[in-house]
Amino acid sequence: MRFFDRQEEARAQTFRLLLLFGLTLMALLLAVNAALALAWRAVSPGFSGYPAYFFSVNTAVTLLFVLGGWWLETSALHGGGEKLARRVGAREARPASRESERKLCNIVSELAIAASMKPPHPMVLPREDSINAFAAGWDEDNAVVAVTQGALDCLSRDELQGLVAHEFSHLREGDTRLNMRLAGMVFGLEMIFNLGRSMCEADENGHRSFLALPGVALLATGSLGWLAGRALKAAVSRQREFLADARAVQFTRSKDGLGGVLRKVAGQQAQGSAPSHRLHPLVQHMLLVSGTTQDRWFATHPPLAERIRRIYGRPMAALSAGRDDEGVTRPDAIF
Repeated sequence: MRFFDRQEEARAQTFRLLLLFGLTLMALLLAVNAALALAWRAVSPGFSGYPAYFFSVNTAVTLLFVLGGWWLETSALHGGGEKLARRVGAREARPASRESERKLCNIVSELAIAASMKPPHPMVLPREDSINAFAAGWDEDNAVVAVTQGALDCLSRDELQGLVAHEFSHLREGDTRLNMRLAGMVFGLEMIFNLGRSMCEADENGHRSFLALPGVALLATGSLGWLAGRALKAAVSRQREFLADARAVQFTRSKDGLGGVLRKVAGQQAQGSAPSHRLHPLVQHMLLVSGTTQDRWFATHPPLAERIRRIYGRPMAALSAGRDDEGVTRPDAIF
């Protein structure tokens, strides 16, 4: 895998998508002003012009909703990565009493040196049997890497190292901050849509107020902006997953580490195991492999087969989830 080329490709694609996200916001502002201007003309008999500061107020209110949504959404992580991890059921690793968790802590310390980072706090999701992990935190001082019990039980040391290296990339590249800020912007766009819908609602007698017409305008423009924002946020997230995969290969200098993890996840899926579907929706987009099934336009993770193909340069068969540490033979591939 030419991991440096893959990294540059993912960063360039992320930059283009972020520019497109900004253009989408600008287009939304123009669309809201245009829609409200048409609505004002329709409800104003003998139209003679717009009120003072009409367009300025429309723009300010729209930005207030978007930025207010950003603030509300991102405030969920102000307590740091550990607070979020505990909220979804994680606990601190216990290296003194559990061999697998001591191995996890050692890997975190090793990769912190390789990545020139402060070691994140290692945590475990003890009630999750699937292979998965996530990283959270605004910066290195409050960052955590949470690994499922299934990953500790099913992965070899090299594979666990590849999984943790993938999460290190998310922390190193600031993906947690980026994803939460984009999620906040999308939430703000949804608030505009909800405002328009509430203005269109009928009262208990089935009557609608004069606000219904501008409400329809906000509903239409808000829904288009919200859908476009969700699609762009998901596209950015998919590129960051490709970047983290390439970074993991760079950190470990082994494609079989993370590659083996993804192939074992594919094996679990082939056997009917859903990846971490029980975890809180707040962390679904942060996971190594998402536990939700979405349309390809709104999927936060690339297809598993495509990620494996990029790592190895060719399609690879899935593996059954078995460890090969200490002379234990890995089971045959699943075709």
